[in-house]
Amino acid sequence: MEAYMAGKTQKLPSFEAALAELEQVVAEMETGQLPLEGALAAYKRGAELLQQCRGRLEDAQQQVRILEEGTLKNFAASFADNSSGAGNAAKRDDA
Repeated sequence: MEAYMAGKTQKLPSFEAALAELEQVVAEMETGQLPLEGALAAYKRGAELLQQCRGRLEDAQQQVRILEEGTLKNFAASFADNSSGAGNAAKRDDA
């Protein structure tokens, strides 16, 4: 139980660390060996970790959307333009 309380005050450094701790919390809860207070503390910590993970995933998804709307689409468009231009040049050489 103290481990869950101590973890509450610490910021986890990464999504992977939060996910690993969440998996550990779930595994401990699934054993059914925690006393009521420990189970409640574990549930609360698990909910906090889940919220952190979701927030980080949403941030990552937003960054991907921004990239797709800007840089990646422009890159794809310029790649398509270059490809079609090369194909037109080849056709002109054949004629």
